[in-house]
Amino acid sequence: MRILVTPTSLQPGKNSGALEVLKQFSEDLVFNELGRPLKEDELIPLLKDCDGYIAGLDFITEKVLKSCEKLKVISRYGAGYDRVDIEAAREKGVLVTNTPGVNAEAVGELAFSLILSVARKIPYLNQSTREGQWVRSTGMELKGKTIGIMGLGAIGKVVARCAQGFEMKVIAYDPFINEDYCASHQIGVCTFDEVIEQADVISLHLPLNDSTKHLIGEEAIGRMKPGAILINTSRGGIIDEDAAYQALKSGKLGGLGLDAFEVEPPAGSLLFEFDNVVVTPHTGAHTREATDNMANASIQNLIDVLSGKECPYIVNK
Repeated sequence: MRILVTPTSLQPGKNSGALEVLKQFSEDLVFNELGRPLKEDELIPLLKDCDGYIAGLDFITEKVLKSCEKLKVISRYGAGYDRVDIEAAREKGVLVTNTPGVNAEAVGELAFSLILSVARKIPYLNQSTREGQWVRSTGMELKGKTIGIMGLGAIGKVVARCAQGFEMKVIAYDPFINEDYCASHQIGVCTFDEVIEQADVISLHLPLNDSTKHLIGEEAIGRMKPGAILINTSRGGIIDEDAAYQALKSGKLGGLGLDAFEVEPPAGSLLFEFDNVVVTPHTGAHTREATDNMANASIQNLIDVLSGKECPYIVNK
């Protein structure tokens, strides 16, 4: 069986233990030599003769799927699958799997590090100090502040735990929220509107779909507390970046921390004008521990499906 492997942290010379397991299943492996997520026309030549596919953040469109007659499984290296045309995969009989929860600690910790970095403008102060300046910047303490978590899944729960360590009040919105979990972990259950209006810090941990596209736009930002901090380590399209820019310019937003953008990479983004904007290159899941977990889980999912075994992580049955 021929297998395409595209995640940038699962290539020859990286994560050799996990790749060895895959090589024992199939020696016919194809790798991503571009070192970045693949676009439609780059993906088709590599994938068209493959039976299985361990997928990074590539753009897996209907055209791609129609070009790959042998393909049986797309094993996402990560939890999100918004770049996979799920309906087209279902129509083609291609199973799509993911690895929920395996990178939760890594992404949750990055989200909280962005909160700290924005609240105290750490990157800006680091750079200005290196340049010989001695800036006095008044930041915001987190103790006693309210953090609103949008999406209380595995990652949101890590952020909640970190926030409680700083003695923050934690409230959360999730359309599928576990109220028993919240009650036992001192997390306030709120509506979307209540989180928007009450939180000093808002951290987004939602999937990107039709209902969440530009969920945080001009209207939602307008109802936030003056000076609120907004953090996104999920998917870029959830925030309307033009609206965020205007809110930063007016001072309505007190800061922005982003690990995901509407266009990636975000070359020349107007958001880079502000010293209270902290950005990272969609790196939330990139810790040694998380990449090991994602590699092992995505490879096992692929092997299970191609071997006809039960796989509990199929998202398009």
